[in-house]
Amino acid sequence: MTAGGAPGAGAEYGPRMPESGFPRPVGALASLLRDLRSAADGDPMPELSYSAYRDFFDTGNRIRYERRYFRRRARLAARAAQALLDPATDLGPLADTLWSVCDEYTWALPAHVRPDGDPTRCLDLFAAETAHTLAETVAALRDRLDPRVADRVRAEVDRRVFAPFTEALPLSWEGSGNNWEAVCAGAVGMAALALLGDAPAQSSRLAAMLDRSRRAMDRYLAGFGDDGGCAEGVDYWVYGFGYFTYFAEALRAHTGEDLMAAPKVRQIAAFPHRAALGAGAHVPFSDASERPWLPAGLLTRLAERFGTPPARVIPSLHDDHCYRWGHLSRTLAWFRPIEAPAATEPVSFLPDLGWVIQRGRFAFAAKGGHNDEPHNHNDLGHFILHTHGESVLDDLGAGEYTADYFGPRRYDSLQPSARGHSVPVIDGQAQLPGPHRAARILRYATDGDTTCFDLDLTTAYEVAGLRSLIRRFRWSPVGRLELVDEIVVERPLRVEEMFISRRRPSFTPGTADWGGLVTLSHDCPETTLEEVVPTNHQALPDPVYRLRCAMTAATGRSTLRFVFDLT
Repeated sequence: MTAGGAPGAGAEYGPRMPESGFPRPVGALASLLRDLRSAADGDPMPELSYSAYRDFFDTGNRIRYERRYFRRRARLAARAAQALLDPATDLGPLADTLWSVCDEYTWALPAHVRPDGDPTRCLDLFAAETAHTLAETVAALRDRLDPRVADRVRAEVDRRVFAPFTEALPLSWEGSGNNWEAVCAGAVGMAALALLGDAPAQSSRLAAMLDRSRRAMDRYLAGFGDDGGCAEGVDYWVYGFGYFTYFAEALRAHTGEDLMAAPKVRQIAAFPHRAALGAGAHVPFSDASERPWLPAGLLTRLAERFGTPPARVIPSLHDDHCYRWGHLSRTLAWFRPIEAPAATEPVSFLPDLGWVIQRGRFAFAAKGGHNDEPHNHNDLGHFILHTHGESVLDDLGAGEYTADYFGPRRYDSLQPSARGHSVPVIDGQAQLPGPHRAARILRYATDGDTTCFDLDLTTAYEVAGLRSLIRRFRWSPVGRLELVDEIVVERPLRVEEMFISRRRPSFTPGTADWGGLVTLSHDCPETTLEEVVPTNHQALPDPVYRLRCAMTAATGRSTLRFVFDLT
């Protein structure tokens, strides 16, 4: 047995990231290989012009520049992978691509460039990932690549990424404890291992860089509770924990040190399976998506080390719209078919995160937490009802990333605001952001027939006269949710219960019906429906239907009861 607890998880276990090429791909990767060939031979890379660069600073729009940037990274990753898969590949197109990336004004995204900083040395997520891609490509190709190209790549990686990483000044993301710590430090650490690992004259510099990466990884792991839950959601678990795993395995191959032996890592590795709703759907709390893509190489390595479920599908190259080398290269290097373990638990309770998820023919999820989480939404007490492969009572996930979305006006956007979640509005006031706006878990219990989850939501609001707001969930796996809100007030207060869906409901006094999939019965005297059309994460219109069930709570204690039946 190894420190990770799984047989054969020592340094000799499984294929390493190749030093000169990828192993022969297994047949299940055929579709991914076709994607690579197509992307490698596609249209010329788009230009990153000044007008594109300045767009974010002038308008706050990120997506127009980033679409061009990531199309370039698609070409880079595809051509690098082709070269490492097939030694007979003509490296001329790849050399042109490497040279073109070295010509870029900055490897960072404009949204991450500080006004008082040097854009050419801005060490953000994507500068670090670019350095990682270039470094491993050049190191693996060795003398197959024109030395003039290789030397320029090494010089640009050193100037743009290694130099700021080795300076004493703290980097903007150090101390964040979120995915930035793992991605930036992991990508730079792997780049350093690729370019400096075989250079004795660089050993002290490499040691200093690896030490800085280790410290970042410690902070990243400290950002998780003992339950291993990722408040940022499954998408950002893929991002941050993926790069943690890739760096940890690269370090283990180089030094024998095993960062994945930390006790908390086993729990973190299980998170996406505990956040699953079923049939590929996952809880989309925070800025997450319901159907995240899960890198096959990452799942393979975690299955080998911890016995977690392996990859069930091989994602397309284009499922990762950022075309990250870490995910692609480790899928090509590590993926292999593995038998799935026995069925996972039907109910998952993550007490540190404050999430409950129950799976089966129907699925239910609800959350507590606090309103200052990474990628925070003001969503204490929010819940999801999932049937026939659809989240009918839904979570909207991430909105379009703009300057405002990550600025003081974040909660003007529907997706992160309380008005985009199935939570009460009290006296016209929605939940407020802040770490002290927290849901206190009063009870969690499950006996196989009923799951009970009770939350005190009082501190989420700042309403004169509100003394207490308790939300109680009673979920039956036969497809019934009883939701009870108990409110104590010192004066009459209007209470609006909001239920969010992308499916338009029909309603009559006391009932609502979302296409025959979910029905609701309630005693509120007022019911109205509102359509709102925000833009989603891809900047496309995303119609949302907000059902409001309203009443006035008299002085003292009132109880609002809602019964949802799923078919």
